[in-house]
This record gives sequence, structure tokens and C-alpha cells, in this order.
Amino acid sequence: MLTVYLLRHGETFYNADGNRYCGATDVGLTEKGIRQAHSAAALLKDLSFDAIYASPLQRAHITAKIASGTDSVITDDRLTEASFGSWEGKTRAEFVSEDPGLWNSWAAAPDHTRAGGTGDTAMEVVERVDDFFNQKQKEHPDGTILVVAHNAVNRFYMAWKLGMPLKNYRQLVQENSAITLFQLDENAEFSLLKLNAG
Repeated sequence: MLTVYLLRHGETFYNADGNRYCGATDVGLTEKGIRQAHSAAALLKDLSFDAIYASPLQRAHITAKIASGTDSVITDDRLTEASFGSWEGKTRAEFVSEDPGLWNSWAAAPDHTRAGGTGDTAMEVVERVDDFFNQKQKEHPDGTILVVAHNAVNRFYMAWKLGMPLKNYRQLVQENSAITLFQLDENAEFSLLKLNAG
């Protein structure tokens, strides 16, 4: 059974500025975000990980290094945050007022609607993240790993594994640098043990 400690990165400058959508934009951590990563490190300090993985975007990669207390972090493009197309850098209120129809399409059917018109669909995200975790289950069948990724990526994957419609992904809240714990067995069956532990 693979045990996964899953984190969302610490607070970014976009998160702090009216919760602007970061998406695939490489936005840095605030001082608060760095403190959040150190808080995660305190919670994880007594654990031993077989490997530490992170999205290559700096907010996740730096959070992973701080939270794990090591520079031995393996980046994987499959963990990169969903691209939100024209919505990146904007608040939801801003881009909804620009094109409410596009937001309504995304909210109703993110599975096959491109975020921001040109970004990812939810299924594209799920497929790459699911591929990542299935591979890691085979590489570490009885191991424990730390994975640091992003809000949409993490929530889409968990919603999918829990059998939820992907349009309900926002019902799973992932706080910055909070710890989510799940397991995957040899059949890739998913068990959610903790959400937003702190």
C-alpha cells in the first residue's frame, strides 16, 4: 500500500492579492507562504519518506524543500497546476464579469471545457495526475512519499478517485501547506485518511 502525504504549496503573491488565479503562471511564495511551509515541516519532521515529489513551479518546489527539510526533491511536470488560460492573474469576479458564459460552461462541465478558453480541461489534468500516482504506486508499493502540488490539481484528482463529478471539485477544500493523507493499494483503490490536517 502506497501512503501519500499530499500538500498544496504555501501562500503565493496571487493568493494574497484577492485570490488571483495562478494556474501555470510561476508565482512566488509570500513570507506567510514560507512560514506555512515551515509549519508543515514541523508536522512532518518525525516521518521518513522514500521520495519527495513536487510540481516544477517554484511555489510547490520551494514548499517541498522546506516541508521535507531536504533539497532532494524530484520535480514532475505531471504535477504542474492546471492551466487556466485567460483567467490567470485575475480574480474570479474579474473574469466572470468579462465572460460569464465561459465560467458557467466551466462550472457545469469542467471535464471537457477549457479553463479560461485556452487552458486545460479537468480530464486532461486528471489523466496526467492519475498517471503520476499510478506510476508511484508501482515504484513504491509499500512506501511513503511526500507530494507537493496545487489546489486544482489535487482537488481534481481526489474528486475523481472519490467518484465525485468533477464539477464538484471545489467542495474539497485544500488549504495552503495543509496535509492531506491518502493511500493507494495495488489496484489503485484510493482511501482518503486525512484532509487539511494541521
